[in-house]
Amino acid sequence: MLKKIKKALLSLAASGLLLTGISTWQAAPVAAATANYQQQDLNLDVKAAIAVDADSGQILYAKNATTPRQIASMTKLVTVYLTLQAIKQGKLSWTSTAKPTAAIAKISQNTEYSNVPLTSGHAYTIKELYRATLIESANGAALTLAQAVSGDQVTFIKKMRKLLTSWGIKDAKIYNACGLANGSLGSAAYPGVGKDVENEISATDMAIVCQKLLKDFPEVLQTTSITSATFSSGSTQSQMTNWNWMLKGLSSYYSDLPVDGLKTGTTDKAGACFAGTVKKNGHRIITVVLGAKHANSQDPSRFVQTAKLMHYVYQNYTAVTLKKGSSISGANTVKVPEGKETSSKVVLGKTVTIWAKQGSRLQTSLSKTAVSAPVKKGSKVASYKFSATSGKLPSLSGKTVTAPAVATQDNQEANFFVRLWRSIFGSK
Repeated sequence: MLKKIKKALLSLAASGLLLTGISTWQAAPVAAATANYQQQDLNLDVKAAIAVDADSGQILYAKNATTPRQIASMTKLVTVYLTLQAIKQGKLSWTSTAKPTAAIAKISQNTEYSNVPLTSGHAYTIKELYRATLIESANGAALTLAQAVSGDQVTFIKKMRKLLTSWGIKDAKIYNACGLANGSLGSAAYPGVGKDVENEISATDMAIVCQKLLKDFPEVLQTTSITSATFSSGSTQSQMTNWNWMLKGLSSYYSDLPVDGLKTGTTDKAGACFAGTVKKNGHRIITVVLGAKHANSQDPSRFVQTAKLMHYVYQNYTAVTLKKGSSISGANTVKVPEGKETSSKVVLGKTVTIWAKQGSRLQTSLSKTAVSAPVKKGSKVASYKFSATSGKLPSLSGKTVTAPAVATQDNQEANFFVRLWRSIFGSK
């Protein structure tokens, strides 16, 4: 009988999720800048695009974002991730050396591609190859990194695919470590596929790659923000200039957008692509544009479209940061029917930033309003769920943005007689 009563009480308490525990607040207006880009008027001239919060993955804008498309040299971000991972695991070091094969050296000396010239049999440090890969987008350097990490290109491609799958990226097509068309790699081409095949991934999945890279290896920005550097190959020196023209000092720099990464990509099939990131007003976003115009090597279209997208986010959203340990009014307690105390206070278990469109209201609710005893201080007892009156708050994970709700104190299970009394006469 007691079990039935307890089950009924818990069921009633849980149903309160629909009625209680909701906190709402208004998003503050954002100061207007030189031009406002409303979503309906943004009309990005690209095949696909996305903008997300770099930390939470909250999606702030999307256009054709789930369709896989050619990504060209943005592929190198995956190659760089695996290189940094190998260094972290102690399998490589910055001073480790790698020698390009004859096939890779030949590719590196092809002036039709972005490159630094490599000499077959000459040893280059991992740091030299890494910098060339990110700054000059050097194809031969990226292929040599792959060789250093895995021993051969095919094994490295398998590692790339496995990494992407582990991140939930299921429909990417990866055939090489640099992003060129397969037929451009000569004897280093991936076996069994056509010469016109190129790496493909969606804008959404490219944003996931960027998010993972920035989260696990934030030091990558120290290199992606370098505008120019010198590469040495024996007695020969090459000047490298970053293809990301939005960096300070380069031709597509915007003073109100302190862009510090990440990677461009260009082929005839892919068009002009760019995965960018910028931190402004304390909040970092990631943007991806695929298939921008590429009339010639001086065409800045991908950067013009990226600037529109970045401006749109910062001018039309308010970023609300809730600090770890914050108590959210209206969603700061959970019922504990079997506890010594019949409720426990909860606070935010981590700092989270939520973006809301101007004029909309953010709402916070708890995923549970009743939990079982005992409750341990600092333990997660529920999740904070965030929404807005303007619509859902989707994220790269495919779910709405959430954060843990943790208990502020211990709450042990009440003894049998107290629980029996409550089940008969109520918790009071």
